[in-house]
Formats: sequence, C-alpha cells, structure tokens
Amino acid sequence: MATDPTAARQPQDEPDSYVGLSADEAERRATEHGWSTVRALPPGAVITMEYRVGRLNFTVEGGRVIRCWSG
Repeated sequence: MATDPTAARQPQDEPDSYVGLSADEAERRATEHGWSTVRALPPGAVITMEYRVGRLNFTVEGGRVIRCWSG
C-alpha cells in the first residue's frame, strides 16, 4: 500500500527536551520545530486520549512545563 503524501508527519523532536521550559518558550519552540498543535494543560486535567500525529501536549505548573508527550 502506498503512503499518503498528505498525511501529517510527526516532528523528529524529543518531548522530554521541553520539560523545565517556560510555557511560552516551549510553545514557541514546538511551533518552530513543526508541531501542528500544541496543547498546554494544568496538572490533573481531564482530557481525551485520542492520538493525533503532530500534536504536542504539555502539563504546565507555575508557568513551567513539568511533563510533555506527543499525540
């Protein structure tokens, strides 16, 4: 089966590298690195768990990223 050339691609970026950054800096950097969606969440937020290629999720506490994962 051929690949879909219009399919979103996952940036080759390590989510753990965002931990410790300010939320603003992390969002700016993620956008520059090609993430199509960036989602900042408070600790313990209730979220849907569907996987989305190109989305980066941050848990932000006190203005700093404390956890980061893709999807």
